[in-house]
Amino acid sequence: MAKPGRLGVGIIGAGKVGAVLGAALRAAEHAVIGVSAVSEASRDRAEALLPGVPVLEVQEIVERAELVLLAVPDDALPGLVDGLAKLEAWQPGQLVAHTSGRFGVGVLHPVRAAGAVPLALHPAMTFTGMSLDLTRLLDCTFGVTADAAMLPIAQALVVEMGAEPVAIAEADRTLYHAALAHGSNHLVTLVAQASELLGSVGVELPARMLGPLLRATLENALASGESALTGPVARGDVGTVAAHAEALREFDGGGRGDVLAAYLAMARATALRAEGRGLLKAGQLEGLRHALEPKED
Repeated sequence: MAKPGRLGVGIIGAGKVGAVLGAALRAAEHAVIGVSAVSEASRDRAEALLPGVPVLEVQEIVERAELVLLAVPDDALPGLVDGLAKLEAWQPGQLVAHTSGRFGVGVLHPVRAAGAVPLALHPAMTFTGMSLDLTRLLDCTFGVTADAAMLPIAQALVVEMGAEPVAIAEADRTLYHAALAHGSNHLVTLVAQASELLGSVGVELPARMLGPLLRATLENALASGESALTGPVARGDVGTVAAHAEALREFDGGGRGDVLAAYLAMARATALRAEGRGLLKAGQLEGLRHALEPKED
């Protein structure tokens, strides 16, 4: 017996997110009726994660599906939605969900105007586009936005995929997404920069050295917040911070300059937050600010 309320799902965009979420909805016994895939990589991904699902044109998917999942880049979403509206593709009563973190349901105004139901379902997770992501969904939250009457539908879809829904107000979507991007994307940059520095001094396996330190730091920060803060900035070790800045200035000489810029910016932010928590003595913040001033070549 099929579960009640099963939907015919169409996936527009077989990127890393779309293919995985399509597989998760399929595992919840929804019927994935079609997927759009343009590149060879997306076709291979669709075949691996959604075997047997036909690759169809976008308009054909919208015409057939009861739930349309728009898993496309943020900047492409408004044009796609408007274009399909001009083709009169959206249908009354149809569920239309996008996976963008930046947008809420406002971007789906043409969907609403056609009588369809707009939903925003953004997974707060980084995707590989492989089956292991399905396991990661079980420890994942989604930022969901919908009209009040439709919010339970959005929440139910997320729960069916094995994740936890968290309601985000329409007006807060951009700040919500900035928080996730700042934490996740910039962490990758910081790890890459730290690895580059260690490699430059002869450490053959930077990941082996950084791994235990960064994992412990992340766990401590998530558990204790800024109480987990340690290091020379939090201690007010102005001389050490000044030495770091000078060494990085020499390292970045003739290069991109991104490592020094990141260190100075993050150290200044750390100093301000440490001062706000009462960790710095009088005069230490000013000393740190002086040590962290950009210098002209």
